[in-house]
Amino acid sequence: MASPSAPGPAPEPHAPEGYALDLAEAATAPLSLVGGKALNLGRMVAAGLPVPRGFCLTTNAYRLAVPPELAALAAALDAAITHSAPDTGAGARLDAAAQAARARDLVGAAPIPPAVESAVRAAYLDLGPDTAVAVRSSATAEDLPFASFAGQQDSFTGVVGADAVLAAVRRCWASLWTDRAVAYRTANGISHAGVGLAVVVQAMVEAATAGVLFTANPVTGTRTEMLVNASPGGGQAVVSGAVNRDQFTVRTATAEALHRVAGDDDPERGWSLDDAGLAELTRLGTSVQRLFGSPQDVEWVIDAAGRTWLTQSRPITTLYPLEDPMTGEPLPVPPEGQTRVYLCGTLLQGLTRPITPMGLTALELLRNQQGLWRYVNPGLRMFVDLTPLTHSRWGRRYLTRVLPLADSRSAALVPGLLADPRFASGEGQSAGTGLARVARHLLRGGGRTDRPRADLPTRATGAAPGETPSPTERPSRVGTSLGMLADQLPRLALAILNPRGELRRTDAYARRLDAVLQLPGPATAEERLQFAENLGLRTIAGLLKATLPGFSAGYLMLAVARRLLRGIAPPRELEAVLRGLPHNVTTEMDLELWRLAVTLRDDPVARDAFLATGPAALAARYRAGTLPNTAQSAVRDFLARYGHRAVAEIDLGMPRWAEEPDHILGVISNYLRLDDPDQAPDRQFGLAAAHAEERIRSLVDRAAAHGRWRARLLELALREVRELAGLRELPKFHIVRILAEVHRQLLLVGGDLVRRGAVATAGDVFFLDFGELRAGLRGARLQETVAARRRLYDVELRRRHIPRLLLSDGTDVEAAALAAAPPSGALAGTPASAGSATGTVRVIMDPVGARLEPGEILVAPSTDPGWTPLFLTAGALVMEMGGVISHGAVVAREYGIPAVVGVPDATTRLRTGQLVTVDGAAGTVRVVPD
Repeated sequence: MASPSAPGPAPEPHAPEGYALDLAEAATAPLSLVGGKALNLGRMVAAGLPVPRGFCLTTNAYRLAVPPELAALAAALDAAITHSAPDTGAGARLDAAAQAARARDLVGAAPIPPAVESAVRAAYLDLGPDTAVAVRSSATAEDLPFASFAGQQDSFTGVVGADAVLAAVRRCWASLWTDRAVAYRTANGISHAGVGLAVVVQAMVEAATAGVLFTANPVTGTRTEMLVNASPGGGQAVVSGAVNRDQFTVRTATAEALHRVAGDDDPERGWSLDDAGLAELTRLGTSVQRLFGSPQDVEWVIDAAGRTWLTQSRPITTLYPLEDPMTGEPLPVPPEGQTRVYLCGTLLQGLTRPITPMGLTALELLRNQQGLWRYVNPGLRMFVDLTPLTHSRWGRRYLTRVLPLADSRSAALVPGLLADPRFASGEGQSAGTGLARVARHLLRGGGRTDRPRADLPTRATGAAPGETPSPTERPSRVGTSLGMLADQLPRLALAILNPRGELRRTDAYARRLDAVLQLPGPATAEERLQFAENLGLRTIAGLLKATLPGFSAGYLMLAVARRLLRGIAPPRELEAVLRGLPHNVTTEMDLELWRLAVTLRDDPVARDAFLATGPAALAARYRAGTLPNTAQSAVRDFLARYGHRAVAEIDLGMPRWAEEPDHILGVISNYLRLDDPDQAPDRQFGLAAAHAEERIRSLVDRAAAHGRWRARLLELALREVRELAGLRELPKFHIVRILAEVHRQLLLVGGDLVRRGAVATAGDVFFLDFGELRAGLRGARLQETVAARRRLYDVELRRRHIPRLLLSDGTDVEAAALAAAPPSGALAGTPASAGSATGTVRVIMDPVGARLEPGEILVAPSTDPGWTPLFLTAGALVMEMGGVISHGAVVAREYGIPAVVGVPDATTRLRTGQLVTVDGAAGTVRVVPD
């Protein structure tokens, strides 16, 4: 066998079309010619990394060989991507499978053109006669930043002879149209018509040891650790998940093995890698990551002489991103290089989906001009920097006492986080000095990590757009915030003394805001843009001043009541006092919607229309004005008051109900199907309010036994709680009103940009920022920027697991904590894909003809690419074999489903129909008790 390192001359192109290229030539070839695998191998060769010799059969050869009929099949599959819902039905999947099978038959039966055959034979001969080679697919939609396509096309090893190589090439071409490859492209929104296939042919290395290296920890996300899986012999068994092999967690900076897990081979053999081998892999992994500029999944082989070879590298597509979504630059790191900890603010809002770029820009204007907090937006989500709090005694107490109120899962991670030396408290800090430390940190420049952009005005500081406020200006921000707090105290006292007056003041503010939200017309697109950009800055301070004191007073009186009830009643009894609160705008909205449904129920024509028609069709009729008269006018009146609201409404890029009333119309239909009068929302609300009043009487009676004045003060406090605490929804309600008006104005600007040829649709404005919109109004074409942002947004829409606490080194704190200490009393395996899912078990031993209902937990002995279509409906994956780099684990992470692998006897210990909870970060499968 020829040595893989034998230099040999680079082969000359064997056809004018360049059908066969040496791997070194592939380094500078376009992706459309050589595919992702060959391009990456070529770049590694050009960088001097140890890669076995080989050549690439280009996509020109594939396109020459495939029959013309393939184009129509690909176009039909593309139409399914365009028109199908994300959760494609069984009928559509069967149709796609039939089309894919027809495509495979066409490609498999097509003869290899003589020019292509000649190129393959000549290139193979250059590797040496009778050389054993690996023949592997290299698709143009492969090894992309958002989808690795691991195992989706076929590869063949140990191929000897030119005839065998040609046969393997044809099988690789056909594998572009397997059910799994078609399903994977469809799930990732990648065109079937545009994809092509190159083929990599490489000399095989006689492997003493082989495996896979992740240059970042794929389970915890930590970028400062590498994960190595290794076994004696070839690496295919490791990648396929057919065996469990040794796993090493390595500190990247020092190549020190932090953790070792033995595989299930002969225990007498010892570890498959020694410290020197780990050090060499760490060095090579660092070089590969530096070459490609992002964490990589690298396949490697060590030959009998001890030399390490790299046989493939692809991006790790499942890590939570650490880049600014607008600039692509890494998260800012302070000069001292300390690790920072971020809390996901959008999760605290119950929002898992990403926020549009314009939505983030608007929140930037609303939230951070004068505040003490700093924010970053990786993955198009809002994260707040908690690092200053961890370094002060006051801040640490704040986290342990307040965070549980907002998110218990995040709060449960705080003790472990605060025990980490990287987040140690400073010595001798009192509560006051802790706050001072936070302030000093912010004044040093920690208050803002966002890079200044010309589109983000800094009027609050006096700086011109695009300028960074000077250090002498930053104290004014803190002073303004503290001044705002001081300004609230008199209003707070006034609300306590006169709650009815506070209600009148909030009503008066709502009327004033109505006037502020009006832009006198007619207005130019430039004027609308300026109005939209300034609206948040003009209104946010007054909004907070008008709406915070009321509900703050209510909750302050709740604290007073809790104090008065010490020794009389436990705090949990006060929870009932908060039921059925009046003056809650969200509750009022829900009850108004119920009353609307009651009105329609009394109109047979309207009722029948809603019960017989789906939400989308009802929305179309409403927009056309053809709903029954009662329904048309009732819905119009409801949307006139509440049409500014939306699903994920803090993102101004989301359509408002006034634009897309489908959701609201569907809710009305559901209300009309509610037959049990005891479940009616207005009745439930009335019962809750009555229960609250009963609880107040009970508590006051018990307090009277401890003194008349105590009882009177308690009753006064609880009455004020009932009167004012419901106002807690008011700040957000008005903020959403502001965002909705900005949304409306920007859509009008978008229409103007469409007419000027700057964007394709009016909605494209939500994937730009204000500066870019101004450039578009001056004539810039923005289509490419919009397309790139939409791709990022679509990728993040598919992400199912969002870190609650994220470190600046990429660590998902929850995933790391669970991986280090999985809960007891559960089936344990290897964490492979973070996230949690509860569902019914479906044990499947063979994927052929298997049925998996949406949300069911797939339990299998192991998986290979043939199982992939089942992943589309699986709620989670459990495998008896494999590790974090096995095919099933990789694809599970990309689909965003939790996965636990290496669970001993999972297919016998779990049974179909059993209810279980799979925790992919902890590596556990827990049976839910009946």
